[in-house]
Amino acid sequence: MPELPEVEIVRRRLETCLPGFVVRDVRIDDPRVCDLGEDELRATVVGRRVLGLRRRGKYLLVDLGPVDWPVGAESGGRTARSEGVEEGAAGTVVAVPRPSAPAGRLLIVHLRMTGQLLFRPEPGATRSRFVLALDPATELHFADVRRFGRLWSLDPADEERFFAGMGPEPFSPDFDVAYLRRELAGRRAPLKAFLLDQRRVAGIGNIYADESLFRARLHPLRATGSVGPREARRLHAAVVETLQAGIDHEGSSIESFIDPAGERGRFQEILNVYQRTSEPCRVCGTPIERVVVGGRSTHYCPRCQPRRGGIAPTARRLRPTGPVGKRTARGAPRTS
Repeated sequence: MPELPEVEIVRRRLETCLPGFVVRDVRIDDPRVCDLGEDELRATVVGRRVLGLRRRGKYLLVDLGPVDWPVGAESGGRTARSEGVEEGAAGTVVAVPRPSAPAGRLLIVHLRMTGQLLFRPEPGATRSRFVLALDPATELHFADVRRFGRLWSLDPADEERFFAGMGPEPFSPDFDVAYLRRELAGRRAPLKAFLLDQRRVAGIGNIYADESLFRARLHPLRATGSVGPREARRLHAAVVETLQAGIDHEGSSIESFIDPAGERGRFQEILNVYQRTSEPCRVCGTPIERVVVGGRSTHYCPRCQPRRGGIAPTARRLRPTGPVGKRTARGAPRTS
């Protein structure tokens, strides 16, 4: 959390206002947010114009152009001059060499659990981990209570290597039923763990995995390789429909998610199973149950998602838990 729909909402909101701004400065308030130091990061981004925003799974990508000439930006007390002329002795104007503009740059942001990108927040409203100062005068702040979010500045040529090993986008032609069937075949892990694996499909997290499995009428502990052709089609449709519903409802604001304007999403209002332990299923009225899979709370309806077709070997001893997570297996520790 945030997952694909939430990051897509952030991208769409910023796409309406951010392109065209020039990065005037960057401030790092938490050194853990980026592998580059503040001065190193500043050298890679200051003077560059925002060209557009993209998304890859749960990652937000900000495309920056070459350094603009003239920049007209001050950074750390230094003004970048690029007019091609310079004032010499006695007010004379002399030509100076104009450096060749470097290639573009790519900023990548991962919000992780509690990251928020806020466009022009109220003064003092948030404690930021990094800030992009932009021209015309405005700021984009990255707030993150849990401090797991990250920022990268890359050469665009390194993008493919950065995302090597990540699965296809759920809305792309690469993620079709044939692909899903190939990835499901022969695997013994629980279906819930499969959906969370970013190497199989990009962007799905805890909320949308639970909701997708409910729509597909598949038990979260089902052995991945036991899913048949018709079930695979149901699962494919359920993943796409669930993620699209999340986007249509502007994300899930179950905990900390807000968009760059500070607005909450509405998908939590129509959740079928996620965090609804012991509440009646919206379809059949059976109480929703909860179990922990791979350390993640997992919610399902035992009637709409029957336990058939082969339970994953690693999940055979798991038992449903109550609202506070009593035990998931004999001798297992309590889980919040």
